[in-house]
Amino acid sequence: MVKINIEKQDSVKLYKIRKTLEELSKKAGRGTELITVYIPKGKQLHEIIGSLQQEQGTADNIKSDLTRSHVVDSLGKVIQKLKMYKKTPEKGLVIFCGALPQEEGGPLGSEVVTAWEIEPPKDLNQYLYRCDDHFHVDILKDMLKDDNLIGFLAIDAKDAGWGLLHGDKIEVLSQTGSGVAGKHRQGGQSAKRFQKLREMELSYFYNRVAQTTREYFIDIYPVKGLIISGPGPTKEDFINGNYLEYRLQNNIINTIDAGYAGSEGIREAFAKSSDILGSFRLVEEKKMIEDLFREINTNTGKGSYGLQEVIEYLKNNVVKTVLITDNTNLHRVEATCRRCNHIQEDIVERPLVIPKKTEYKNNPCPECKAMDMEVNEQDIVDYLQIIAAKTGSQLEVISGSAEHGNMLSSLGKVGAILRYNPGHTKS
Repeated sequence: MVKINIEKQDSVKLYKIRKTLEELSKKAGRGTELITVYIPKGKQLHEIIGSLQQEQGTADNIKSDLTRSHVVDSLGKVIQKLKMYKKTPEKGLVIFCGALPQEEGGPLGSEVVTAWEIEPPKDLNQYLYRCDDHFHVDILKDMLKDDNLIGFLAIDAKDAGWGLLHGDKIEVLSQTGSGVAGKHRQGGQSAKRFQKLREMELSYFYNRVAQTTREYFIDIYPVKGLIISGPGPTKEDFINGNYLEYRLQNNIINTIDAGYAGSEGIREAFAKSSDILGSFRLVEEKKMIEDLFREINTNTGKGSYGLQEVIEYLKNNVVKTVLITDNTNLHRVEATCRRCNHIQEDIVERPLVIPKKTEYKNNPCPECKAMDMEVNEQDIVDYLQIIAAKTGSQLEVISGSAEHGNMLSSLGKVGAILRYNPGHTKS
């Protein structure tokens, strides 16, 4: 059996990259003045800096004064950022930079040059420089796709089903009937002849299954491993008969005894594969949600949910693990009075961030009545990460589109497994 080694990914880091790319995808320059630089791993930074300085010289020929100024300033900011690195990060580096309108808007020329630095989640092997009216984010977006694909085949003498584990879901691809006669012969047939016909039908079925398995798991979805399940000895007969293409035959992770074949058998096989697939993110997330619900349903006092309650427990160092879905879409807005340092804060959905910031700026401080407010915002995951880091708590971002993510959504999209029951005195 093949053993699959999966590189563990940081769910918070991936969430931040995904959110940043979503934001950058919506940005548009007033001209071809947005800079995208992809620096592959191992590339010497001084070479990149030299190349960008040449681009600065070329930019001096741009006819529009404003566009020329924006491009030169953006390239200068990218160069400045690169000079802060001693060497290219292990997997490479991507920088996006450009002059963009301020959040609250403004006249032509009021744009602010802003830069984003992203260390890719996988090895970056290509160099790219673009000066365009949009940022080129597709290469990074492709890197976020989970290429750890596992195929499932659930088979018995009557049915076969194919499924795929990828990213945040287990997907049933298709199923088919065998057309093979049952084990009991019809009247007028000798037992020997019936058995021979049945064996021929099974062999034809196995060859058909092997062909479809090859199409799915080599031609369409190149899987890293294959799990074969089903009731009775059919799956072993299929495997031992060497019907599978050799690459799939050599890529079998495990065989699982299951009560069903076909599409029903796919989900049953996945449920029974947690030990084998424990390093897969979908399986990890499923286990974490199950652990949370177990603490809640058994009334141990160690399961918490609801954003405000979880934040309170986090601040008091009670939380072991915080779980939050990736579609929560909440931001914390904080206003600090520059005169008396009084802080106001609120957690709102993304569309309400600008109105809330405007409200804070246009109203006096409730303590000293000053109108001098410094207002900032941060994604709720960033805020939780800061608190979690102070208390040694673990933060995990869960896929909101998966089945277990929907379970967490039913609790308000945020939950926590606690170190101990806060209702009891800690012994």
